[in-house]
Amino acid sequence: MEISAAAALADVARLGGYAVVGPGRDGVPVAEVYGPGPVLDERVAHVGRALRCSDRVAASVAFQGLAALLVTPPFAAAVVHGLLPVLTPRTLHWAPSTTGLWRQGCPDPPGVPVPDAGAAAAALAGALVEPHLAALVAAVRSRVSVSPRVLWGSAASAVAGAKRLVALTWPEHADRAGDVARGLLGAAPLAGTGELRAPEPPDRGWTYRRRSCCLIHLAPGGGICGDCVLRRG
Repeated sequence: MEISAAAALADVARLGGYAVVGPGRDGVPVAEVYGPGPVLDERVAHVGRALRCSDRVAASVAFQGLAALLVTPPFAAAVVHGLLPVLTPRTLHWAPSTTGLWRQGCPDPPGVPVPDAGAAAAALAGALVEPHLAALVAAVRSRVSVSPRVLWGSAASAVAGAKRLVALTWPEHADRAGDVARGLLGAAPLAGTGELRAPEPPDRGWTYRRRSCCLIHLAPGGGICGDCVLRRG
């Protein structure tokens, strides 16, 4: 049975806050987040206050959270339903939320069928890398001196995180999730940001280890993420 992009997004929202894209249009188009206005500045400042950290650390951590918001919903829909919702910088909207994440909304998005893992990875690369992730990298770097290697490593980490969530929630799609993520991680400039290792629970198929650090360990009380280059072993 065919499913609409909106219905696919509603279904994958069970993954949690990073995967929720509502039908509304609250807030601002994400194109404004990538622009010179105050939206991204306010987000970075919010993270800085919450973590009591420097602007550089706050910008890096804010980027990682925003990358996960961008990647998780379309990735999950493409894997689970074979349909990629088209969420452009103008049609996808964000607004502050009491949960600490931004609410995401896009009324009645179109969808692109992606029947196999190769098609899904290629479509996701086209929909995410230049329109969203590269724009967000440029926006962050125009404000704060954060290495592009760090930011693209965080974007790749968001892909691996989405793969893990989908495989845990829909074990029957774990292999497809791994294949789609592997293909997406092979797209420039995500390629080379990390390596695929033997799976560590709860991962299936493979575990991602990045070749950079998101810098959160520099915040007071900050630790080392599970996929961080600073981890031993």
